[in-house]
Amino acid sequence: MSVPLVRLSSLDLLKGFVAVGRRMSITQAADDLCLTQSAVSRQVHTLEEQLGCRLFLRQHRGVAFTPEGERLFRSADGALQQLQDVMGELRRSEERRPVTVTASVGVVGLWLLPRLAALQRLHPGVDVRLSASNQLSDLRADGIDLALRYCSAADAPADAVRLFGETLAPVAHPRLVEEAARDPAALARLVLLELDDPRPWLQWRGWPLAKGAARGRGRPAMLRLNQYDQVIHAALAGQGVALGRLELLQPLLASGQLALLPDARGPQPSPYAFWLLQAEPAPRADVQRVAAWVCAEAAGTAALSAS
Repeated sequence: MSVPLVRLSSLDLLKGFVAVGRRMSITQAADDLCLTQSAVSRQVHTLEEQLGCRLFLRQHRGVAFTPEGERLFRSADGALQQLQDVMGELRRSEERRPVTVTASVGVVGLWLLPRLAALQRLHPGVDVRLSASNQLSDLRADGIDLALRYCSAADAPADAVRLFGETLAPVAHPRLVEEAARDPAALARLVLLELDDPRPWLQWRGWPLAKGAARGRGRPAMLRLNQYDQVIHAALAGQGVALGRLELLQPLLASGQLALLPDARGPQPSPYAFWLLQAEPAPRADVQRVAAWVCAEAAGTAALSAS
């Protein structure tokens, strides 16, 4: 017959009993529980009084179970070990873990990374893990907290937050821009750096600069790369002119590392924009902090683009 819950011995008494049983020593059990030997002895004695039987036989060195004590230990030790395991898992799940943010390789390298120092100053206790990938991810299945997506408004999920749009214009190393300003014929010698991407607005065809740079073969010299940050690194090295996605390049333009190249068409908006998605509708506090920071940085990017 079971004991009613109200008459069950307290967990402290059972902890003291199990600690002694695991060590077969009151002294070592006291060390495990950060208690005095007398306190542990009182716990065992009180439990024996409640049960009406002896649980241990005191010996010269340590203790030994009575038959009743051994029977209780087999049950209590297993129950307390299960509690320890479950509570350990729960505590670990609440420990601070990194906020995982995914974005395309170009967005991570050109927009997120240059700004991370500001996030670390604002929230020094928040750990961030960046996942640079051009593949779409299942956020929950892949353990991702936040994603920056590049798509049209029609393709953006209903709960996505619009960060900023996209404006395109030719950019190059300032030295090339100066050469083109002094000698318009230099435009014909420019190598066009192009992202190997099927979306037409990310390609040079249709831009007056591409037509003006055409050579005798009827087409301009072209260098295609499969990552946008590679395109920009080539432009920074003076290897040619890139079709700049201006919102991503604001720091490079502001610092004078890149410059706008005059083009008859002028800056053009693209049909896509950048959006923020989060895996959970009610994310943990660190994810909320990073999401708010991303939105604040994006607002600055959008305001600068508008001006």
